[in-house]
Amino acid sequence: MRLFVSEGTPGSLPVLAAAGRVRGRIELLISTVGPEECVVPFLTRPKVPVLQLDSGNYLFSTTAICRYFFLLSGWEQDDLTNQWLEWEATELQPALSAALYYLVVQGKKGEDILGPLRKALTHIDQSLSHQNCPFLAGETESLADIVLWGALYPLLQDPTYLPEELGALRSWFQTLSTQEPCQRAVETVLKQQGVLALRSYLQKQPQAHPSEGKVVSNEPEEEELATLSEEEIAMAVTAWEKGLGSLPSLRPQQNPVLPVAGERNVLITSALPYVNNVPHLGNIIGCVLSADVFARYSRLRQWNTLYLCGTDEYGTATETKAMEEGLTPREICDKYHRIHADIYHWFNISFDIFGRTTTPQQTKITQDIFQRLLTRGFVVQDTVEQLRCEHCARFLADRFVEGVCPFCGYEEARGDQCDKCGKLINAIELKKPQCKVCRSCPVVKSSQHLFLDLPKLENRLEDWLGKTLPGSDWTPNARFIIRSWLRDGLKPRCITRDLKWGTPVPLEGFEDKVFYVWFDATIGYLSITANYTEQWERWWKNPEQVDLYQFMAKDNVPFHGLVFPCSALGAEDNYTLVKHLIATEYLNYEDGKFSKSRGVGVFGDMAQNTGIPADIWRFYLLYIRPEGQDSAFSWTDMLLKNNSELLNNLGNFVNRAGMFVSKFFGGFVPEMVLTPDDQRLLAHITLELQHYHQLLEKVRIRDALRSILTISRHGNQYIQVNEPWKRIKGSEADRQRAGTVTGLAVNIAALLSVMIQPYMPTVSATIQTQLQLPLQVCSVLPIKFLCTLPAGHQIGTVSPLFQKLENDQIESLRQRFGGGQLEESLEFKAKASPKSTVVETVTAGLQQIQVLMDEVTKQGNIVRELKAQKADKNQVAAEVAKLLDLKKQLAVAEGKPLETPKGKKKK
Repeated sequence: MRLFVSEGTPGSLPVLAAAGRVRGRIELLISTVGPEECVVPFLTRPKVPVLQLDSGNYLFSTTAICRYFFLLSGWEQDDLTNQWLEWEATELQPALSAALYYLVVQGKKGEDILGPLRKALTHIDQSLSHQNCPFLAGETESLADIVLWGALYPLLQDPTYLPEELGALRSWFQTLSTQEPCQRAVETVLKQQGVLALRSYLQKQPQAHPSEGKVVSNEPEEEELATLSEEEIAMAVTAWEKGLGSLPSLRPQQNPVLPVAGERNVLITSALPYVNNVPHLGNIIGCVLSADVFARYSRLRQWNTLYLCGTDEYGTATETKAMEEGLTPREICDKYHRIHADIYHWFNISFDIFGRTTTPQQTKITQDIFQRLLTRGFVVQDTVEQLRCEHCARFLADRFVEGVCPFCGYEEARGDQCDKCGKLINAIELKKPQCKVCRSCPVVKSSQHLFLDLPKLENRLEDWLGKTLPGSDWTPNARFIIRSWLRDGLKPRCITRDLKWGTPVPLEGFEDKVFYVWFDATIGYLSITANYTEQWERWWKNPEQVDLYQFMAKDNVPFHGLVFPCSALGAEDNYTLVKHLIATEYLNYEDGKFSKSRGVGVFGDMAQNTGIPADIWRFYLLYIRPEGQDSAFSWTDMLLKNNSELLNNLGNFVNRAGMFVSKFFGGFVPEMVLTPDDQRLLAHITLELQHYHQLLEKVRIRDALRSILTISRHGNQYIQVNEPWKRIKGSEADRQRAGTVTGLAVNIAALLSVMIQPYMPTVSATIQTQLQLPLQVCSVLPIKFLCTLPAGHQIGTVSPLFQKLENDQIESLRQRFGGGQLEESLEFKAKASPKSTVVETVTAGLQQIQVLMDEVTKQGNIVRELKAQKADKNQVAAEVAKLLDLKKQLAVAEGKPLETPKGKKKK
């Protein structure tokens, strides 16, 4: 586990002292970080101290961290300790925070400091005296002692604030202060500066008022302006005045983009979408759009960045889709690759490469990794019984066989489950099985397959994770998923399939097999890069110089965080492995889930026909990005966010700032004479800009978007308070004030145009064109707020950025994408096929049925996965029981088992 502490942060004192109790008992890495570093990925503001557990979870409450260390040391909780901790939070901390603020920030002394604290200190002294014990909870040191000592030490280390008459308190304090763990904590946090070491921390806290009796929190309200020090204001003014001169030079363009020694080289991948379907909004936000934001941000930071993706084109699903559409697998891949590419182009995804997995490079690299695993003993053989069609001369995957259900007699049961009774089926159990291709009867035969020996690679994986996870930006859900797999123990996984469409297996006796898509799909990143540049190994065999960020939805985590790393570690060829695994939760649609077959939800090829620009889609998807939990797309919410946050907030501010320059100053930025209030605004903008950087560096994409909107709100408020449209008509001083306000506002708009570029690139470019920003300003995002549009700069023509979304427009779209497409599709199929005469009676709501259908599909996949792993029979039985229960719920919701007409199979 890893403990993050910071110099000058009060909470670091007790946690370091408590950590001393477990020294030598556990493996604990202690890292000192800056107070502004966001080490907890799901918090919107910096928080230190933080304890990162081996499970990937975080403790970021000082008391919770101390309690955890005490529990590890064998300490048992008691009521008296808990009472002290509650008192410390509700009574001591408000008074202590006020006293420290008065002393360090306001420079007060004496009774001004001791007054607010006297009652609390007396309470501690009387409690110690009354129970006649050296410690708060008895004869031995407890959690309460360390927490209270850590809170009080910065103040009481000065004897001035430790009254002589409080003898029991003095004795208690001195006893703890002389202990080695406490002394080490003081040396780390206060650095021989005493209470003054807390100055920077306290200056950023809102002023405490002990008389209010409220608990003091280190987490200010989101919209609350931070308290600024004079030093911070002065630094902001200095940065502003340096202007364009402080921007770094633009890094030269490379083609191809290759790692550069001495620079930060960032390699970004989006999970490869299956080629045989059209991505919906959830697919887009989970992979490509999230990665695009980070890639664009990375380029604005002048990091050497390569962003790649492509279509995953091999496997059973492609063969099945080809059969359905009467095309060859290659033709299907060509068709849907173009569809994917067009969708991502419309969404303005800035790939450096958008490739494919059906290439000679994919075959070459996959086979090389396999051969290396084979020669090192990480591949084993085993026998699997399957159905084989002698007429087609191939073993049949589950999707290619159907027959009579052995349980209920349904005549169109699939090779993996019966849609009528819901029972899972092994294909060899079907009665009267038929090959779906030629309708001949297959026979049961044994087939040899290859398995990746994951148990033999487990120790290597654990070692790699132990070095990678601490300090990395793996999302909490990714850490949890990988730890869950490891906790249950890894099992050999089959890496071959009896198919024709796939990467051939280069081993005697396996010439008629291909690699299972889950084994070679992640190798697609390497082959796509190899098709981009012959020097692909400089990215993919260069872990020392390359930071690999991989973006995906959480269902892809095992393949990227476990399977490919095991394959690469076993191959022993110095492959670059993921350093930051960024996984989203799921995006739902309104109250249900996306379903192409039922016409529910917006899919990528439909968004461009709604009349809503791509940037609005990007903004809203990123605003609701499912970072910590599942979220839902809502038409009503999309309307509200567009009309409030974009039209009335961001768009209103940028338009007003530009219009004031055009209308009042002839299109030229006026002279600016900053007042103290203006200088404070510079500092606030700089703080919010730095917060934006901290969040995006930790890939907190949704939260960083809030920083943009916060700055534009500050800008709107600044204009509203200063009323330049009135001052321009007044005295010379008023006109000068109008000029300053207008000039500062238009510079804020210029900054916003760069900050919003990763999110809304077209809107960003529009603002930059209207303001005639220099190329250097458009291409680099500084750490501090600079004057990039000096007095005399001429802007262009200003026009509104956003349009209002109307209720009737949105309601029409809601109806269109709420199942209306399904009705059109069914009507078309009824005309096209004489077999489409079965009327399905549905008694429950469409959304309820869809949810249950998706749950059945998901649970069926879980069961099949367990069977493929040859999991414990009891575990399989338990999951089968869950599946059968879901099937029953679905049957009840539908009123009766729905029979699917022939030739109209669900995937």
